[in-house]
Amino acid sequence: MSDSNTPGPGVPQVPDVPQVPDVPQVPDIPQSADVPPAAQQTPPVRPMAGDTTPPPGSGTPTAAPTPTPAAPTPPPAYYGAPATPPPAYGAPPAASYGRAPTAKQPILSILSLVAGVIGILGFPIVFIPIAGGILGLFVPAAAVVLGFLGRSREPQARGFWLTGIITGFVAVGLALASILIWAVVFASVPSGYSY
Repeated sequence: MSDSNTPGPGVPQVPDVPQVPDVPQVPDIPQSADVPPAAQQTPPVRPMAGDTTPPPGSGTPTAAPTPTPAAPTPPPAYYGAPATPPPAYGAPPAASYGRAPTAKQPILSILSLVAGVIGILGFPIVFIPIAGGILGLFVPAAAVVLGFLGRSREPQARGFWLTGIITGFVAVGLALASILIWAVVFASVPSGYSY
């Protein structure tokens, strides 16, 4: 029986410690001291509307512009890197990823719209004698009140509060008509009592 750790006749010998190749050295970037920082390339300036200075190369001689020291350029922003440092502890977070701050939702106007639609769709409840008409007044009345509150506090949601006011008034009218009709019906029914 042979030992499985010893290599056979056709197997190459493996060294005990693997050899790591040397890492190549990166050459240094040559620094030239004879080029001033103002002589670096600058992008061409586009003329503004109403600018009376001719564009460069138009044939009219102009005085050479005085070079201004270039402002240091910020390091490039890497993908996913935050553009600003994170806020301090307890500070409100800044809007991230270019989104605008969310606008306040027109809650009163939306509730007015919903209550007005429920008042119209819940109209069959007014056919319950007297109690149905009274119960049918609460939700549409809430639609009217919330609609007028939304009108004063949320003028940008005009469609919501206006629809709530209109449907609320229609549902209140149906409920009042139901109460009136049931009162007439009960008043016209003869009583079975005779004295």
